[in-house]
Amino acid sequence: MPERRGPTARARALLRWFARHRRPLPWRRDRAPYRIWVAEVLLQQTRVAQAVPFFERFVRRFPSVEALARAPLSEVLRVWAGAGYYARARHLHAAARRLVRERAGELPRTVPELEALPGVGPYIARAVASLAFGVPVVALEANGLRVAARWSLDEGDVRTPRVRARLAAVLAADLATGTPGPYNEAIMELGETVCLPRRPRCDVCPVAFACRARRELPDPAVLPRPGARPRRPHVRGAVVVLSEAATGRWLVQRRAADDLLGGLWEFPGGKIEPGERPRDAARRELREETGFAAPTLEFVGTVRHGYSHFTVELHVFRGTHAGPAGRLPPGRRWVAPERIPRLPLPKATEKILRLLTPGRASPDSGSRPDRTGASRSAASRPRPVRARGRRTPASGGRSRARR
Repeated sequence: MPERRGPTARARALLRWFARHRRPLPWRRDRAPYRIWVAEVLLQQTRVAQAVPFFERFVRRFPSVEALARAPLSEVLRVWAGAGYYARARHLHAAARRLVRERAGELPRTVPELEALPGVGPYIARAVASLAFGVPVVALEANGLRVAARWSLDEGDVRTPRVRARLAAVLAADLATGTPGPYNEAIMELGETVCLPRRPRCDVCPVAFACRARRELPDPAVLPRPGARPRRPHVRGAVVVLSEAATGRWLVQRRAADDLLGGLWEFPGGKIEPGERPRDAARRELREETGFAAPTLEFVGTVRHGYSHFTVELHVFRGTHAGPAGRLPPGRRWVAPERIPRLPLPKATEKILRLLTPGRASPDSGSRPDRTGASRSAASRPRPVRARGRRTPASGGRSRARR
């Protein structure tokens, strides 16, 4: 525990500025530890502007740890739909169930105990501890790293542990034990609104007087120095949107809970092997994954999507299963096309839905209709299918890249 002391001149200026200029974000109106925890999980990989509607929807549906723990995972994933990085939702759900089981729904107050929860790493543990419980620790994330690098004129690679520890010490030197929560939030706010990555607004910065980059560099934006980024591998996959001839329903399957995008629903498909044609891969994957075969596969188009560690190019085909549906194993089902958007879906699946039905996105997905990431086959046009006597729009899904 650091010796109790008051804030430095730089910290006092920062805290005065934050008190006047902080944005009225929904997680700041109610400082319940649960809401702070959900917000920090969401903000870890989502920008503030995009996070606000997802946060409000999530806490409206699950207003407490107990409500989240009671809900089935499928419902949690559905409410999270569109926010991306679905492992965050799975971890929130698993942690809530553990908290109800072991701590009567109460969040722990110490960093080590918080880090023991599913999905809670060093940043989230320190953010929740300081914001919710006043623990005097630095919550270090991208904004804090950038601010500290400019304050101290540190030209090291902020992705390395040694440089991160050095920058954490810079912020800790200004941390007042009586105001750790506001101090951490003020650092984040400064990085979000003033100390911007490319065009820092040094003319309105409340702590420009104590920033070495401002004093000593022609352009403070050169810090932090960008490190070399490894090239993301590219994966080619084939997807089959298989309809049942008798009803027009589509075959969907749920990804394993411990897999990438675990718990989300998709259409059969997988990786195109070297030298394999997309249509042959689609036919093979359909047979291997489901045991079904479609006499004819119609090429619909191509969907491209980028994940944090790789990119995918998905070749989409449509086919019809004319035989009996039979009993499907758990995690696989036939679903009417109009009900597909109600399932928790990967982002690439939404792109395929828009490929087949232009102008339509799944409800509450947060998708932008002007950015499809898909290319339509010139010879193929989506045709409506009959489902239980009604004309319904065609829909589709995506495959996983199997390893």
